Amino acid sequence: MEQLVRTREQPVDEASKKPVLPVTWRPRAVRLVAYGLGLLIVATMVVLAAILPEDWRLLDRLLVVGLGLAVAAGLHMLARPRLTATERNVIVVNGIRTHHLAWPEVLDIRMPVGEPWPSLDLSDGTSLPVMGIQSTDGELARRNLAEFRSLLSLGEGEEPGHPGS
Repeated sequence: MEQLVRTREQPVDEASKKPVLPVTWRPRAVRLVAYGLGLLIVATMVVLAAILPEDWRLLDRLLVVGLGLAVAAGLHMLARPRLTATERNVIVVNGIRTHHLAWPEVLDIRMPVGEPWPSLDLSDGTSLPVMGIQSTDGELARRNLAEFRSLLSLGEGEEPGHPGS
């Protein structure tokens, strides 16, 4: 049982207590609900298409199933967010948009109490929401936030005039 728990967690470098790169964080609760509901809706539409009265044509039945698939695709967009950290960059996937950021662009990550997800503070003065970590996951979200925060040093360059730190 203990071995199963270890394989589900992100690998961590024991010396620095940082996650081993590349690492991806995804929300747990939202994915379970979205994919579970999507599966239920598609299954319901398939059953409905099968039991419709005989005067409904094949095209009508296919459109009923297609509607279920369209709703499931919309739910997939809710379950799609993730945050990926690699040696060179940070990839933020929020619903439809994907953002590729170099480490020096990422200054900090914040998640004030009560916020649904954290946001990255960027070097250009803007912030970017990170839906890949969601507060509904409770302790998992706090742990994921701490893991990502431990990697922020990857974006720190050398100070000018101070060679070879």
